[in-house]
Amino acid sequence: GVEVGPQPQGVARADVLDKMRKIVKHGLDFVQLFNEGKEFPPCTIEVFKIMEKVDYPRNKNDEIIAIIHPKLQDQDWQPLNNGDPLFLTLDGKVIPYQGKCTVYPTFINEAAYYEKKQAFVKTEKIKLTAKHLRSSVS
Repeated sequence: GVEVGPQPQGVARADVLDKMRKIVKHGLDFVQLFNEGKEFPPCTIEVFKIMEKVDYPRNKNDEIIAIIHPKLQDQDWQPLNNGDPLFLTLDGKVIPYQGKCTVYPTFINEAAYYEKKQAFVKTEKIKLTAKHLRSSVS
């Protein structure tokens, strides 16, 4: 599956559709070249591995008491360091990120995840290495 976003629900955006078409085309090109026996050299890529889902701060009645801080909004895949602003309480207090390492939040303040109690997802950046690849079919 291919998910390209973010975009508001029920909205069709030309730029996002164009990105999705390009991704699908690259995938199909790879499959064709692989099936034709092309050898792909070893490579290393950076990816983001999900660490955990993070909820909004809540009171004892399970009501949200803070929102995403403006400096974090729209910063998906950007580094979040210890002490960076994370949430802003309804009375204006900043709740900073308190973590031992830099993380890369994504799905920040997505409307579809409010009911799932998810303010964002913490990810870590890792490198994956692949050996050369070639179809064994001649």
